[in-house]
Amino acid sequence: MSEVTPSSLPILDVTTVRTGMFGSTGSGDTSGFGGLVSVVPVPAPSQRPFGSYFDAIAEELNAALPEFGSSFDKAIEKVVIEHDEMTLYVRASELVAVARTLRDEPGLRFELCLGVNGVHYPNQTGREMHAVYQFRSITHNRKVRVEVAVADSHPHVPSLMSVYPTNDWHERETFDFFGLIFDGHPHLTRIHMPDDWEGHPQRKDYPLGGIPVEYKGATIPPPDTRRSYN
Repeated sequence: MSEVTPSSLPILDVTTVRTGMFGSTGSGDTSGFGGLVSVVPVPAPSQRPFGSYFDAIAEELNAALPEFGSSFDKAIEKVVIEHDEMTLYVRASELVAVARTLRDEPGLRFELCLGVNGVHYPNQTGREMHAVYQFRSITHNRKVRVEVAVADSHPHVPSLMSVYPTNDWHERETFDFFGLIFDGHPHLTRIHMPDDWEGHPQRKDYPLGGIPVEYKGATIPPPDTRRSYN
């Protein structure tokens, strides 16, 4: 087994230091991991050749994107190959063009978009909110991930319902839990939380406790008042 040295480790774009299990502050951490300190790395761009079928995806996108009103350099911020998976970091303004290219280009033919998930990186200034999409090609038996980063101060991402209609409820869920706004969605309302709920529960700055919940007429006390791990 070869020795892993600092020079052989991948270069990182951003490193976030997270305390506790969820990184939340200002409320009781009832997970029991309040003293945990984790380093969360974000990998740097990968360089060609990518290996596997990843080079073919990049080449097809480079050739086909102009037909859909974009270009590879305009649409793609970086490509990351990690854990034998390909992630395309796409600029929000070009997301629809990239999705149409992935779906319609014969050499790509990603027929399935398995929805969208949100991620909140509070320490990535100007890129705090991420929307992550998983695509699958049945024709070519391939998969690719697309990630879009936007500022918390302007959390707007184009809706992909015009390309993949099944993203309807996924976009509503991501809006509900993270506050990402999907422009062009015909009915972007909460899907889990009540309509008058304040805040978005899966953000890192959302309190872990301290919110009383009514359940069938009874009030359940907040978690941080019911049990202490100190």
